[in-house]
Amino acid sequence: MANPIPGLAARKAALRMMDAVLRRGEPLDQAASGAAKGLQPNDRALSIAIAQETFRWMRDIDLLIDAQTKNRLPDDAKARMVLRMALAQMLRLETPPHAAISTALPLVTGGPKRLVHGILGTIFRSGAKLPETPTLPWETEARWKEAWGKDMLAAASVQLASPPPLDIALKDHSATAEWAEKLGGMSLMPGHVRLERGSAIEELPGFDEGAWWVQDLAATLPARLLGAGEGRRVLDLCAAPGGKTMQLAAAGFTVTALDKSAKRLERLEANLERTGLSAETVKADALEWEPKEPFDTILLDAPCSATGTFRRHPDVLHRIGERQLSELIELQSAMLDRAAGWLKPGGSIVYATCSLEPGEGEAQIAAFLDKHAGFSRAEMDVAMLPEGIGFNSGGDLRTLPDLLADVGGLDGFFAAHLTAP
Repeated sequence: MANPIPGLAARKAALRMMDAVLRRGEPLDQAASGAAKGLQPNDRALSIAIAQETFRWMRDIDLLIDAQTKNRLPDDAKARMVLRMALAQMLRLETPPHAAISTALPLVTGGPKRLVHGILGTIFRSGAKLPETPTLPWETEARWKEAWGKDMLAAASVQLASPPPLDIALKDHSATAEWAEKLGGMSLMPGHVRLERGSAIEELPGFDEGAWWVQDLAATLPARLLGAGEGRRVLDLCAAPGGKTMQLAAAGFTVTALDKSAKRLERLEANLERTGLSAETVKADALEWEPKEPFDTILLDAPCSATGTFRRHPDVLHRIGERQLSELIELQSAMLDRAAGWLKPGGSIVYATCSLEPGEGEAQIAAFLDKHAGFSRAEMDVAMLPEGIGFNSGGDLRTLPDLLADVGGLDGFFAAHLTAP
């Protein structure tokens, strides 16, 4: 039966997404695939936008809600989630208040409709506004303040306010100026073009012929640390959906791309077909698989918290805590230990995470070097990196939210390049 209220289906989907993220810890992308199934494209896009904006501003929205209640609504109460969504629409998505309220009330059928209506009406009439930039969740704020200081928190808050620009990685670095002009973007280093968000990817010049793929600038840096391939054999661990695999193939490596997800490998293979690049693909668990012969080099883009991608995935700030970090750090350590045994003598490994957590980066590498005394950091040239980005005091790559802020910023990333004995 069709929903009698226009837009109600999109709000129901957004509520299901938020429930999946906050109660079950699912990534929003994964939650959306089920919650928005069957929706028209516009409704699907709206449902995701509502959920994303709610996650961006949730701590500040909660302060507005709590100011209107004598007894604080539980964090997981449906009424609170509905209020969060409605206020995100009114205060961020410029949804008319009557539309936000009329689509909110049916979501609390059998619940405190009068309370929800009263809170929304009071906040609207008061002219309440959100701050200029969002406030990070309490737990994230505490971790990042200890690790990086107040300036990083301020920069992260600015970045969280809106999604990032669109970064394009080019197959042919020598054609950078040509593609920057064709796409109407700017380049921050050879092989890269940055565009404003809102472009229809499949309709851009060069998509059909496979001249480029979408990949955040920070995510391209670990593979760049390996330099030219010159036919060397490289293992790309946890390779799907294939951005780094395509980089390595385009740079002249002979690539073996391993991932344990068949569905994600299908995406990788489709990307290779579109770009005309080649790699051997292997479906296997890196903790169980054994190669037939050692590799010249390995790129381990390890499973991680992905907190460095908070600009595009604000839900990560509400899903990742100390328990999840502890489990991921243990997994990363095990994968690093195994990969270290798959290198030829004198070979190298790049370990990378799209994380802003030192435990998944700096501390992980320190622990690895303590256990594997024969390994050392490889010599790296700052010329490999965009202007304004360098290596940290330990000699590793670390990108933070304040880098390149004047040209759109970049994701948080860590990468270390290590040489085997």
